[in-house]
Parts: sequence; C-alpha cells; structure tokens
Amino acid sequence: MTEPAASLSAADAPVLHTTRDARGVVTLTLADPARLNALGDGMLAALQQALDAVAQDPQARVVVLAAQGKAFCAGHDLKDMAAHPEAAWYRRLFAQCSRMMVSIQRLPVPVIARVQGIATAAGCQLVAQCDLAVAAEGARFATSGIHYGLFCSTPSVPLVRNVPAKRAMEMLLTGDFIDARTALTEGLVNRVVPAEALDDAVESLVRSILGKPRAAVAVGKALFYQQRELGVEAAYQLAGQAMAVNMMDEAAQEGARAFAEKRAPAWKAAAETPPPATR
Repeated sequence: MTEPAASLSAADAPVLHTTRDARGVVTLTLADPARLNALGDGMLAALQQALDAVAQDPQARVVVLAAQGKAFCAGHDLKDMAAHPEAAWYRRLFAQCSRMMVSIQRLPVPVIARVQGIATAAGCQLVAQCDLAVAAEGARFATSGIHYGLFCSTPSVPLVRNVPAKRAMEMLLTGDFIDARTALTEGLVNRVVPAEALDDAVESLVRSILGKPRAAVAVGKALFYQQRELGVEAAYQLAGQAMAVNMMDEAAQEGARAFAEKRAPAWKAAAETPPPATR
C-alpha cells in the first residue's frame, strides 16, 4: 500500500514522499534534488509531520530514510540563512531541526538511512542520528560548515556519539570529506555496498528487524539511548528495569517457552504494543 505525502514546498512541489507497505515499513524519501535535499523549513516540517505520524502508528515496524538525486542531503540551505540575518530566525531554524532529529531517536521503531551521494553538515547529522545506515560506495560525508565560517555544532551532537572523538573533531575542524569506506571503519555507517546493491542491503536489515518482536525492539531502542548518557551503575540499573519490563511482554514469554521446549518462537502476526519505556 502506498500513501503519498501531503507536505509541499513553496513551489507547490512535494519535498518528501512517504510510502508504507503491508509489513509496516515506512519509507520517507527526500524529494528536493534541485536543492540537494536541503533541510529548509518545508523539508523539516514535512519530516516532522511524517515522523509524528509513525510515532502514532502501532503497525509501523521500520522507517527507511532515502533521498532522490545525486545527494542524500546537503544540510541547511546557506542561501536561505544568508537571506535572514536575524538571531531569532536562526534559533527557530536550529530548534526546528533539533526537534526533528530527536524525534528520530524517540521513535519506537528503528530508522535506517539509505545513503547515496553526499551527506554534508546537517545532512551528515541526519545520517548520524539514524539508528542504522547503509551507504553506496560512492557516498561521501562531511561536516563542512567550517568552510563557510560556521562550526557544525548541532551536527557534532550525533557525530561524536557515532565516531571516535578525534575523528569527529577532525571532521568538524577541517570540513573535509570522508568516503564511505572510512565512514564504515569509523562507525558512521553499518554497511557499504555497490550502488546497485543498496536497496537489497537495506532490505536485508529490514527483514531481520521484522523477524523480531516489535515490543522488544521498542524497549531496546529506548534503553539503548537512555543508558548511553548515564554512568555505568545508573546504566545497569536502568537496563535491568528495562529487561524486567521486557520479560513481562508476551513475546518474551513465548521466546523463553520456545527456548525451553527447543522449538522456534511463534510470534504473534499482529503488531504488538510496546510496554512503557523505563526512565
């Protein structure tokens, strides 16, 4: 089943295409290739609307974030930024972008970036913010704002949570590109494949996730990001609580029974409602 996105740019052209298949896989495709899929007002609003809809969809299982054209995303549009030399305008723009990025992390389902072409500045941030990322061999990544006198402060937030600190600082201070293989080695992406195999590689991850109980995935994703910001003792306490909640879910009970009975688990076909997150 396919559902077209309703959000439009100022030129009345859709900047984001949304599709959802019968499995609950939602694909969000950045569709402003003429502007290298820049994160302007229209794109940010469209992404936020789409992410909010996924958050309210109990049948959603995975989100794939893709893009049209030669670039995945070139970040914010510096022309727009130069045209609005007002601190209030900039604060609103970055707050809008940060809200959208945090929404990706807070979704109860995994988000996979499907990256082709360049991902620069806030576009690199977008890749780093996704839970998983698969890149074509020709993809390149940079936090390039420094070339224009703008340190990529907001992109640094997920970047330093993906790659080693010195590598992140080098990217931020130089603005230089890294290629897909370097991004893989440093931990910015999970897989690098030939361009013609990009969809198959994404689908392989999707199928693996779909084979797991939705509730367990939701609890696990929430815990993963919560404990990362804590000291080790607090992280273990939170993780133990999350696992206890997870074990009370019917899917985990079925998994334990299946293990004891030496058989494959019989997961429910319907999407499960995740237990409440432990905070």
